[in-house]
Amino acid sequence: MLHCHVQPKASRDALVGLYGERLKIQISAPPVDGKANKHLLKYIAKEFGVAKTRVSLIRGESSRQKTLEIAQPQKIPDAAQITRP
Repeated sequence: MLHCHVQPKASRDALVGLYGERLKIQISAPPVDGKANKHLLKYIAKEFGVAKTRVSLIRGESSRQKTLEIAQPQKIPDAAQITRP
């Protein structure tokens, strides 16, 4: 499970870091007709080394606060490795 805060219509796609308790993700797609969600799933699949079909939007379809499920990620990007003291 990946809890994230998404910033659509950014200048580039990037995993930014923590935003409160969530991972902040910038994506270049606009939040129109589900384009941002589709782009987000494609981007996350690429970053975690899985097929697009292995990333699911669980919660937050029309919100910036989203919960994604990534089935068997092949790699974990540095920005997504959140450690707690």
